[in-house]
Amino acid sequence: MAQTPELREVPTTAVPATRRRRPHRAWSVAAVTFLALVGAAGFASLPGLLIEPLHEEFRWSRGTIGFAVSVNLALYGLTAPFAAALMDRFGIRRVVAAALVVIAAGAGLTVGMTASWQLILYWGVLVGLGSGSMALAFAATVTGRWFAARRGLVTGILTAGGASGQLVFLPLLSWIVESHGWRPAAVTVTLTALAVVPLVWLLLRDHPADVGLAPYGAREFVPRPEPRRGAARRALKALADAARTGPFWLLAGTFAICGATTNGLVKTHFVPAAHDHGMPMTLAASLLAVIGVFDILGTVASGWFTDRFDSRRLLAAYYGLRGVSLMFLPMLLSDAVHPPMLFFIVFYGLDWVATVPPTIALCREHYGEDAAIVFGWVLASHQVGAALIAFVGGLARDALGAYDPVWYASGALCALAVLMALVIRRRVSPATA
Repeated sequence: MAQTPELREVPTTAVPATRRRRPHRAWSVAAVTFLALVGAAGFASLPGLLIEPLHEEFRWSRGTIGFAVSVNLALYGLTAPFAAALMDRFGIRRVVAAALVVIAAGAGLTVGMTASWQLILYWGVLVGLGSGSMALAFAATVTGRWFAARRGLVTGILTAGGASGQLVFLPLLSWIVESHGWRPAAVTVTLTALAVVPLVWLLLRDHPADVGLAPYGAREFVPRPEPRRGAARRALKALADAARTGPFWLLAGTFAICGATTNGLVKTHFVPAAHDHGMPMTLAASLLAVIGVFDILGTVASGWFTDRFDSRRLLAAYYGLRGVSLMFLPMLLSDAVHPPMLFFIVFYGLDWVATVPPTIALCREHYGEDAAIVFGWVLASHQVGAALIAFVGGLARDALGAYDPVWYASGALCALAVLMALVIRRRVSPATA
């Protein structure tokens, strides 16, 4: 009888040890989030490839096409803070699944368009609203709920999802556009977005408490918060509160410049600018895809740095390096790829969205529980900046016959972003770690 307690104690201590060796559920949620962002990135890869085909088929000006892109980019940003609040109200899974369906609808409807207003409605409004609901505020919400540790690293990985989508889709879509036309490319994006919906619905979970877990790295269990009603009111209140603080305007300003010098300029106008110099469209699109490869490395590394270094200094370094690279780009464009252009692709790619992890970290530092919504508003400024340059870039090309002045102006804007990042004050007692 004396041996019985000892025999019973063996499985009691062994089972928890086995459980501890299993990967935390947060990592599978992060993986599904990554795939969802990759799927949503498919349509974002298309605008730069369609400027020339749409111009040739419909004789629409590049300014008109650029305006449709700018509507898409602006709504992408303006939707993000409301989407973050909707995720608190209805859950991440429902909002993301609905967003993917809206993206698929917008992409599919473009196949039958015959007028420029349809391009603005389908491509600009519908896809803008859908992709905005899956913006980087989505990544901020997932990391904020599921991770208490490694937030910077996970943010970097999820942010790289957009770059991975660009990497996967750009070469494929450029080949489809040149070989079969732009309509099959739009259909490809539609089917891809729809294919991600079942994965999101079956595998994504809203909160660690739903599966009886604490957030990754947390010492205590965190109960699931009650759904918050009044998503629009909460989003506007978070904006009103944040707008009374200096860091918000500095973060919004730097991120507007970030959007102007990435999505608005390079993602939208790099392919047609390279084509102006005689470079084949497929080759230019492949260079953008290579930017996506190095963007993944740079963004993940930036997340790692953000866990260890001052986010303000990281932002200053990123914007400074980006500005220098953009100043040199007009001298590098030609009908073929030379070593200096490859150096630009690698250098610029490492810096593409490396600004995201430190920007999210500063939002958490200053705005606590409302950090994801505040970041949504900061992201809105990112997309407004992108929308402005997407439109102005098209107008400049129509009026001047070249993109060079836009490249130089964007480099100067990066210098302004360096100064803004350095004057963001630190919060001595952050609301959240």
